[in-house]
Amino acid sequence: MATRNVVLTETQSDLVDRLVASGRYQNASEALRAGLRLLEREEAELGALRSRLTAGLEQARRGDLAEGIGEDAIRRAFAAARANT
Repeated sequence: MATRNVVLTETQSDLVDRLVASGRYQNASEALRAGLRLLEREEAELGALRSRLTAGLEQARRGDLAEGIGEDAIRRAFAAARANT
């Protein structure tokens, strides 16, 4: 594994210390790796969301819009999106 030196704020350092003291993580490296895994997951989710938003905008530009108006159209569009995921 690569070794890195990082600078943490006092608040961040205290959090790492509390997580290790709680026994949830054996050391600071484990706690920081867990945080990086969460960040990696969040970045992937944001990328997927951006892709879906781009696809939706392109649909709108083509005129492929939800039929109807108002709340019912929004509900149908969300239901269709959920069915496709």
